[in-house]
Amino acid sequence: MLGVVCFMCPGMFNALTGLGGGGQVDTTVSANSTAALYATYAFFGFFSGSINNKLGAKLTLLLGSWGYALYISSYLVVNIHPGAGDYVIVAGAILGVCASLLWTAQGAMMMAYPTEAQKGLYIGIFWTIFNVGGVVGAAVAFGQNFRASEIGNGTYIGFLVLSTIGVAIPLFMKSPKHMIRTDGTRVQTVRHPSWRAEFWSLFVALKTDPMILFLFPMFFASNYFYTWQFNDYNAAIFDIRARGLNNLVYWTSQIFGSMFIGYCVLDLSSLRRRTRAFLGWALVFGMVFVVHVWAFFYQRTYTRAGEAQVGVHKIDIYDAGYAAHVWLMIFYGLLDSMWQTYAYWLMGAMSNDPAKLAVFAGFYKSLQSAGAAGVWRADGVGLPYMSIFLSTWCLSAGGMVCALPMVYLRVRDRTEIEDETL
Repeated sequence: MLGVVCFMCPGMFNALTGLGGGGQVDTTVSANSTAALYATYAFFGFFSGSINNKLGAKLTLLLGSWGYALYISSYLVVNIHPGAGDYVIVAGAILGVCASLLWTAQGAMMMAYPTEAQKGLYIGIFWTIFNVGGVVGAAVAFGQNFRASEIGNGTYIGFLVLSTIGVAIPLFMKSPKHMIRTDGTRVQTVRHPSWRAEFWSLFVALKTDPMILFLFPMFFASNYFYTWQFNDYNAAIFDIRARGLNNLVYWTSQIFGSMFIGYCVLDLSSLRRRTRAFLGWALVFGMVFVVHVWAFFYQRTYTRAGEAQVGVHKIDIYDAGYAAHVWLMIFYGLLDSMWQTYAYWLMGAMSNDPAKLAVFAGFYKSLQSAGAAGVWRADGVGLPYMSIFLSTWCLSAGGMVCALPMVYLRVRDRTEIEDETL
């Protein structure tokens, strides 16, 4: 059910974002709205773990889901009234607050429910269901706009209906305190102390488990690459039909990437957990260089100014060079899902306590959003495509290098008892 909530809400958001510029011809409003989204996300995400521990995961998830329906509605409004760009930006800022709540509650539950031997599988299952939302949304957009030059209202209405259904699903979910793992153990009940104690827990988590700091650069880079992929590659050089198909294969590839690294690598029972941690790191680090070396040769062939000229050719699905370009989108989807799954698995290897994992998830989403806010704003003000691409490459590689000491020093074959409390 947690996966279905994210299927309906963030999944539809991803399908919309993956079209580049939210499906709009002018991507400036979308870039500025997304920058506002991630700016508020970054601020509230830092405290969202404490809010989750105070209110409980079920209520936090419910409060977080409705912002996605509001945001999607703003694109329908601006499609009907082109001068309503400010509404999109305000809706983005509100969604940032809601998304920080939803993703923190989601992360805490997803990492706390499985046994230690099943964390990769549970993360992979969630990521699969969640990304099916992006696949379905992208398929709808591709089918409805196959012969169109811009996104129609019907696409936005379909996304809005699905996201509204997603808002209601948390009402039917059980509280984590009622959950029993497959080995018969109960999920530890989250304490609900005072607000002051919960906010103090942020500093307690850093003091008692400072190794999380090694993951902060990886967290910062974990949504940074979306800007170049969606706005500076997909929206920049493809027509609407090709953008829709690129979006579809991107989210489809995420399903395979998350299940591969989660189930086939990180939960491989024949290897020690430390060995699996290093193997997962090597796979993600290798993928970073495969996709960015490949993308570099494409990025050299076009600029922002050149693509903005009237009448410039946009790549269509029937063009001779399209196949090679769409394969890059597939590999970017694999990298994204492998990166996110591995990051969650590392945090899950540090503790099984929902309260501690909620704080870690809040750190993750806060830093992730801070990086995304900066790069979306850079795209909104027209920074050169190559500058955004090179910064993406450097941050992705640097984030993985900084995470390696944490893997070496902190990941054990079993979670120790002292890591079970905040």
